[in-house]
Amino acid sequence: MIKPEKQENQELLEKSIEHLQARGFQNIKADMEGYETPKSFIKKSTGNPVTPDITATKNGRKYLFDLSLKSDAPKKLKSKWLFLDTLSRLKSDRFRIITFRGHYKFTNTLLQELNLGNKEPIKIN
Repeated sequence: MIKPEKQENQELLEKSIEHLQARGFQNIKADMEGYETPKSFIKKSTGNPVTPDITATKNGRKYLFDLSLKSDAPKKLKSKWLFLDTLSRLKSDRFRIITFRGHYKFTNTLLQELNLGNKEPIKIN
């Protein structure tokens, strides 16, 4: 999710964290109050900071998570996903996308457009 949408969707972010905790993820960092903020990365082409919505570890491996919600700025979301996917591959981490009911089609369309169709989003009701 992009920065302006984070304030509106705190409840969905909390639901995602609960889902990850139930799946055995530890050391969870989230871009919300009450949690340590994940490390931000500066995208050289634009100079804008990019922060994953959630980071966590499981079985010694680091995971980056981003929430996919219908957005008025899909271009920014695509850019963020490509950046995080590339970064996670460089560091041998994992990048996953979390989506919710009502946002599945939007998410799958963006993944197909980015040629990330092999990524299966985590679906939370």
